[in-house]
Amino acid sequence: MYLIGLTGGIASGKTVVARRLEELGATRVDADQLARDVVAVGTPGLAAITERFGVDVIAADGTLDRAALGAVIFRDPDARLALNAITHPAIRELSSRLFAEASDRDPNAVVVYDVPLLAEALRDPGYHRFDLVVVVGASTETRVRRLVQLRGLTREEALHRLNSQATDTERLAIADVVIDSNGTLEETIEQADALWAGRASHH
Repeated sequence: MYLIGLTGGIASGKTVVARRLEELGATRVDADQLARDVVAVGTPGLAAITERFGVDVIAADGTLDRAALGAVIFRDPDARLALNAITHPAIRELSSRLFAEASDRDPNAVVVYDVPLLAEALRDPGYHRFDLVVVVGASTETRVRRLVQLRGLTREEALHRLNSQATDTERLAIADVVIDSNGTLEETIEQADALWAGRASHH
């Protein structure tokens, strides 16, 4: 198995690259989806959150009330650490299992792990080891424009979101390959294709 860690800030074009690699034959594992899966109804994760934060963070239908939990974490940095201590190991275990399944199906599988916060995660020595780390980047201006045009945010909201994530410098420091998505969609996809072709030749 060949494991690619794929990251990029909000509106960087990361999802475009992830989907393209999936079209080309990679198995895509989406960290955001795993983060939802490990706190779904009936999971140990949700039980642990209920125990730590109380029933106030559980909605009437038994699902996690993200807004309520978000409000608690926003006020209390220790609460964020407590939540991470519940969710991070669960996500790591689930992702490892999915990687193993992909490898069992095909020993030559290429797995793309799509992780928004990879720069932060790699500080943890127990984290996955990647064969290749790919960072998709675009200038702040490009990303603000996308957030305003595609997601209807104001310029201020867009800047606020960009500022709350890892800096581009931190991300570029971990990159083996950088895909520049400032250009057109086609140009971004061409770079994903080139990455795939290069990876295939290393195999």
